[in-house]
Amino acid sequence: MKFISWNVNGIRAAVKKGFIEKFNEIDADIFALQETKLQEGQIELDLPGYYQYWNCAERKGYSGTAIFTKHKPINVVNGIDVEKHDNEGRVITLEYDNYYIVTVYTPNSKRDLLRLDDRMDFENCIREYLINLAKEKHVILCGDLNVAHKEIDLKNPKSNTRNAGFTFEERSKMTDLLENDFVDTFRQLYPNKEGAYSWWSYRKGVREKNVGWRLDYFIISKSLLPHIDNAFILPEIYGSDHCPVGLTLDLDN
Repeated sequence: MKFISWNVNGIRAAVKKGFIEKFNEIDADIFALQETKLQEGQIELDLPGYYQYWNCAERKGYSGTAIFTKHKPINVVNGIDVEKHDNEGRVITLEYDNYYIVTVYTPNSKRDLLRLDDRMDFENCIREYLINLAKEKHVILCGDLNVAHKEIDLKNPKSNTRNAGFTFEERSKMTDLLENDFVDTFRQLYPNKEGAYSWWSYRKGVREKNVGWRLDYFIISKSLLPHIDNAFILPEIYGSDHCPVGLTLDLDN
């Protein structure tokens, strides 16, 4: 099965930049979006063969997630049952026979780390949520997790040490998650691959020079390791300041 995750930085803007054509070319079984930036009813996407699930923020034009899937789930849950974190449309969970897939748009800690405390609380809550899911079935987590975990995951680690997305606190939360029997699929397969980024500033020339960060992930239960076929990044696909990332799993063996 082919899974794709993409922070589209506004689905309506992405559609104007050829999202539908890219979506059809990629032909994923399950395609997750973050930062959709709309309210229910503001867009109708014609995606034949896919069930569509949306979780919109209460605040207009902000945050939001979606999952499009060829396979009808047993159950769909929006949020993590924590009221203060569930009004921004940041999490969707689909349940299948043998696994859960969860898409997450983790809060940005903001300039001067104004939202770092909120971010830390979200991290604790989502980790507990994922650990509890993993007690029942395999878990596939994907999304814009707004952190470059290791120095290899961004172009300029030294100059970004106290910047949002590369603070000790944020990176430690990622480590905490992985230490609870979860695996970063890309780094599992490509532990030493440099220059593998999924986000670039819109500033002129930055993406062309590949001055980027790896902020988008597929993280899975360690129990799924035998089923990994590939994990990949698609930097050649434009339409957002992020590019899609993907995972293929053999779930038949």
